[in-house]
Amino acid sequence: MKRSTYKIVLKQTGNLLILLGFVFAFCAPVSMIYAEWYSALGFLLSALISAGAGYILHKGFYHSDEPLFHHALIIAAFSWLLGTIMGGLPFFVIAHITPVEVMNEFIPRGATYTSSSLIYFKNYIHCFFESMSAYTTTGLTMTVHEPSVGKGVLFYRSFAQWLGGAGFIIMALAVFKQFSGKSAVLLYGSEATGMKLRPRIIETTRYIWKAYLIVTLFSFIYLIIGTYIILPDYPLKDNLFDSLNHAMTGQSTGGFSTLDNSIADYNSPYMDMLYLLPMIIGSFSLPFFYKVIFEKRINEFWKDIQTHGLIIAFVVGSIIQSFLLFFANSVSNPFREGVFQFVSALSTTGWQTSNIAGWDWLSIVFIVATALFVGGASGSTAGGIKMVRALLISKGLRWQVNKVFFSDNTIKTIRFNNKTMLPDDMNDEFTQAASYAILFFMLIIISAILGTFLTGNNFDFADSLFESASAQSTAGLSTGITDPSMSPALELLYIFQMWAGRLEFIPVLALIRAVFLGTNPRKI
Repeated sequence: MKRSTYKIVLKQTGNLLILLGFVFAFCAPVSMIYAEWYSALGFLLSALISAGAGYILHKGFYHSDEPLFHHALIIAAFSWLLGTIMGGLPFFVIAHITPVEVMNEFIPRGATYTSSSLIYFKNYIHCFFESMSAYTTTGLTMTVHEPSVGKGVLFYRSFAQWLGGAGFIIMALAVFKQFSGKSAVLLYGSEATGMKLRPRIIETTRYIWKAYLIVTLFSFIYLIIGTYIILPDYPLKDNLFDSLNHAMTGQSTGGFSTLDNSIADYNSPYMDMLYLLPMIIGSFSLPFFYKVIFEKRINEFWKDIQTHGLIIAFVVGSIIQSFLLFFANSVSNPFREGVFQFVSALSTTGWQTSNIAGWDWLSIVFIVATALFVGGASGSTAGGIKMVRALLISKGLRWQVNKVFFSDNTIKTIRFNNKTMLPDDMNDEFTQAASYAILFFMLIIISAILGTFLTGNNFDFADSLFESASAQSTAGLSTGITDPSMSPALELLYIFQMWAGRLEFIPVLALIRAVFLGTNPRKI
């Protein structure tokens, strides 16, 4: 890359590291509330390091040029990569400064294990993995026993997912004021849908955050009340902590949990049903919530093609998944587990109530092909190829077949998502969506093949396929492959898939191309 490109990228990345410093510092009081003093110190030290590094980058390259379009893509990819590397710092610092005997005090009474999972974060690759999974809202984890890492670390994991759901770039645009109008538009488009909801992009990002916060608060209150009604004997302080963390990880479709076995630890079918709503609303787009909340457009529930498409998919897919599990006779509660896991997969939330490793291959292939592959709405925190692309590919295929029968005098226009397109426009849209879907599918298959070799004889191809699809669609459901003992090569492969899947490939490919071939457009 050119020297000027490095300056532009590093300056904008510096802003992100400053923000991360504040995020780390924000988590320190939570550790203090629970008297987790080593964790609090770890967050504060990490905050100083991150904010200090960010300030040096920002000031050192303060007079760099305004970013162009290709700069914006590179900034998005590099900021996410460096941000998640730095995001692993609190895990690493806390793991090293906390004495083992203090770590083990986090283990709940009556637990069958004797070692805190904080010990795994002495390996920075595990810290990087946990951070990438958090900020990309994936949910795969190196925290084998969640309660054993302390409340402060649990809160940081959830808070990181919540912040990552709306996006690093949107967060920076909403906070910092120094971006010009052109720069803001380019940076916003590199990470978000590009939909301009307000006259100025800065206003758009702030309204997105407002809508995001309002829906999260709704989920928080909903979970507190629901848990109290269903489990009246559940301690109130645990209810509040669980509901806060699950509201953040549900709305961000991240799926990290405060419980050892995710939502299954409640051991209640009614709690399973309670948690369906946060996953479903988390899969809807943030612009959709803006229109409903601030513009009072309730008709978006049936006018927005993605929203009603997702509602139909949740219902139909859950029924089919349940029947597949029923006929396979592979789980004890096929309807309960089928509905919950399909909703969790399609929304790419990743809360888990079933041992997916014990499923038959047909049930696994179905949930991969229809739920993990598609994912939630474009503009949401969910992963996958997105519902709008799936609907566009379906529409495009039907149009390609139907146009064979058109007469020469037929006016060839296509109606999609409340827009009328000419054939050339439809071809462009269809080609882009299909190309992305093919690239998404190919990387999953390649990763699954590599994973089969790297996991040895403990897992088969169906398990590896599911884990690969889960990482790339940022779902976080697991067959058990993701574990601190896994191959470092496979761990890095999943890190790459989470990163590429969250950014939808193009920014990542732009960064790789810039590093190896530069930014000269003549080099193809």
